[in-house]
Amino acid sequence: MHRGRQGEYRNGSHKQLSLMTHTNLSFTIGATLVLASVVRAQTAPLTPYQTLGRGVLRELVETNTTYSAGSTTKAAELLAARFRAAGFPANDVQIVGPDTGRDARNRNLVVRYRGRGTRRPILLIGHLDVVEARRADWVLDPFVLTERDGHFYGRGTLDMKNGAASWVSALLRMKQEAFVPAGDYVLALTAGEEGGGGYNGVQWLLAQRRDLLGDPAYVLNADAGGGELRDGKPIAMDVQAAEKVFQTFRLTVRNPGGHSSLPEKDNAIYRLARALDRLAGYDFPAQTDAITRAYFARTAGLTTGELAADLRAVSATNAPDSVAVARLSARSPFYNAQLRTTCVATMIEGGHAVNALPQRVAATVNCRMFPGVDAATVERALRTVVADSAVEITRADTAVPSPPSIMPSAVEDVIRSVTGSIWGPLPVIPEMETGATDGLFLRNAGFPVFGVSGYFVDPNIPADTRAHGLNERISVKGFYDQIEFTYRLLKAL
Repeated sequence: MHRGRQGEYRNGSHKQLSLMTHTNLSFTIGATLVLASVVRAQTAPLTPYQTLGRGVLRELVETNTTYSAGSTTKAAELLAARFRAAGFPANDVQIVGPDTGRDARNRNLVVRYRGRGTRRPILLIGHLDVVEARRADWVLDPFVLTERDGHFYGRGTLDMKNGAASWVSALLRMKQEAFVPAGDYVLALTAGEEGGGGYNGVQWLLAQRRDLLGDPAYVLNADAGGGELRDGKPIAMDVQAAEKVFQTFRLTVRNPGGHSSLPEKDNAIYRLARALDRLAGYDFPAQTDAITRAYFARTAGLTTGELAADLRAVSATNAPDSVAVARLSARSPFYNAQLRTTCVATMIEGGHAVNALPQRVAATVNCRMFPGVDAATVERALRTVVADSAVEITRADTAVPSPPSIMPSAVEDVIRSVTGSIWGPLPVIPEMETGATDGLFLRNAGFPVFGVSGYFVDPNIPADTRAHGLNERISVKGFYDQIEFTYRLLKAL
């Protein structure tokens, strides 16, 4: 789970042009020249490595890997062909997973890059599957990589085919250079992370083919972490060290129904709507832990004024200042999610005929629980907030928490050094991922997991954070910087 702005162009008429003053016309000519120079810069020839990265990203985006209609197996086969063509032994490039039924379309790619054996392997993870995308809702085809206004558009560009492309491109470049790392790299690009047939991915590998993963010293996860922008400038490199816990509830209202010509006040849709409205107005209690306090404290040093004061206030204690919490929560969804458990309605269904009163209405409420908060506590809170015994509340899945990971200082030093080589000196800041990743299964298997990505966003700007949303996109320059960061990081480690 990752974190600009959309440009807009309007064409003036000839009449408007004729009414311009000499000053305005001069400004327009100047702006045109500047725009022309920007276009020339953007169309400058790509380096061979950028061409490789762009090609891998295009191949991944243009392979539909949704669970409903796509195939991670197809994406894995395309990438496997690249690795074999680069000289990786056949035994070191494997496509594994269930062989029968629908799940055969959603298998995993595991690649081993052999090193000198002077350190334990490092496991690199990411997922190939993406959330659903309806073409009718998008401005552009979600399964065509489109370059426009300085961005790459397409489903998965941000979550997380850019990360998968960066791992693949870096390993292929290193192989071309005949670089031999100190120890093995194991790349696992998996299925099921976005909810469809989830057992086929990391869970399946841990249970069925753990031998392919080996005994890694630690895991780097490109599905979390990443650089942070403020006012368009890099201010920090965030490394994910913990994550929230995924838990879904179902809210259901049942009713005898009847003929729509004889409406009653007790309507299942209205009843559920009132319950959801009460939920919409509720905030879970604010809290922090060692990871989020460190994030807020270090981020405070990168800003000024009221924001800096509020960040320091919430970093001081596990019971943060309520006024600072309120201001930060109102400032952005990102800060709000860093400060508390959240629950939000994501799907709704109900009714069976246009001329009948609804007999059953249900809503899906997805919760991201703060580490240490259990599902029973959240369920009790939901029942209190809904305050209606006619609304059934049930758990739709089973929450799986995971412990935080403590990063070795040597690894942090390498990340800091590589970051500085591209963007200049920046602090490395631990963060809690507000979403959920496959890293939790590996943490629970005993491996430290660190979310590391070379892609920068401003988490407080919605246009930067379109993962799972419409018209998902990433910055073109940001992507090329990301693949360069990944290559330098793997060589330095």
